[in-house]
Amino acid sequence: MKLKDIYVTNKNILRNNDRQGAGLISERMRPFMENNSAIRAMFEEGLRMQREYGADQVFDFSLGNPSVPAPEAVKDAIMRLLSTEDPVVLHGYMPNAGFPEVRQRLAENLNRRYGTAFSGEDLIMTVGAACGLNILLKAILDPNDEVIVFTPYFMEYGAYVRNYGGILREVRTEAETFLPDLSELEKKLSERTKAVIINSPNNPTGVIYGEETLKGIARVLSQAEKAFGTEILLISDEPYRELCYDGHTAPFVTPFYHNTAVCYSFSKSLSLPGERIGYLLIPGEVSGAEELRNACVIANRISGFVNAPSLMQKTVAEAVEADLSPAVESYDENRRTLYEALTELGFTCVFPAGAFYLWMKTPVEERQFVEICKRHRVLVVPGSSFKGSGYVRIAYCVSPEKARASLSAWREIAREVFSTLHREKKVVYSTR
Repeated sequence: MKLKDIYVTNKNILRNNDRQGAGLISERMRPFMENNSAIRAMFEEGLRMQREYGADQVFDFSLGNPSVPAPEAVKDAIMRLLSTEDPVVLHGYMPNAGFPEVRQRLAENLNRRYGTAFSGEDLIMTVGAACGLNILLKAILDPNDEVIVFTPYFMEYGAYVRNYGGILREVRTEAETFLPDLSELEKKLSERTKAVIINSPNNPTGVIYGEETLKGIARVLSQAEKAFGTEILLISDEPYRELCYDGHTAPFVTPFYHNTAVCYSFSKSLSLPGERIGYLLIPGEVSGAEELRNACVIANRISGFVNAPSLMQKTVAEAVEADLSPAVESYDENRRTLYEALTELGFTCVFPAGAFYLWMKTPVEERQFVEICKRHRVLVVPGSSFKGSGYVRIAYCVSPEKARASLSAWREIAREVFSTLHREKKVVYSTR
């Protein structure tokens, strides 16, 4: 099924439901269902193609699902915990913020790595970074409060903000660097702005926000707080923090701006996306930090998360010092393999400094390019799914063997696309 057909079919279903009456689905839920259809359809299409052609004949670059196994330290921790811990304690309830000893150990790890001075009281264990974002937004947003994001961005941010009656405001990034346009940020801030979300290393571009960028954001937000007499929270979403290449590092954000909260997930660093484990960090310098933490703990409970999985809390506390170099080296190999091959074929890509995504400009209309890729059994995500039309995202968190095997398919894609453009004597690059 083509992407265009998916959109039309989904809209027709919604219209038919409208004509038949309210039914069981709320009107508030319908936009979420419609907006989610393209990505879910791509995932399902990949499964269908693997059944038809065989998994080794399909090159699925659609999802950020780590291919590198979790470090041995994770398995060792789980086995030890199951063998030696009191099962009543290990599998039982704990404070909604998480096991105190786990929070303290993670705080100490951050302090050692970044020179900070956090305590366990500053952390709330969460069901991944998504949970951290949701309980934080639930705690701070009133209806029609505004949250700012930088395009392109992880589209679930919009859903998370709408969950609590907020309004998402988009700010462009600069054309070549994909770093935030600070002049536009300044213009978009208002007395209704409650938060700004940043994501570095970035999904989908792989760009890292360096110290100068973070200082610039902090300066603009501090000025806005004074001008409007309000508090503006900077939310740093950091699931890719450790996945950096060529000597780059992602600066830890809290020292740059006083009102900073950090949402972290072990999904990418420890290859545990299905375990749903992370934390929310609210440092003491955040305005009303203790009250905000209490609100988030309550939001954690009443949103139905209750608490993060107990076994995984204790596991990540023991595995937090694990060697991550095998994963970084594997993704780095894929990064270079695909970037060098695709640019040599004539495609234009951002050379990512972090995360595990290539952000590639499409030589023809975006949906047309995605369909061409599918014909050659290559699955990529359209850039419009991240509010970055004219691009595709290539998740290179596959095995190095899979990345190398895909190159013949990419050559066929390039031959089809560029030969067509040559025949038509035009080059059509979509603009941002």
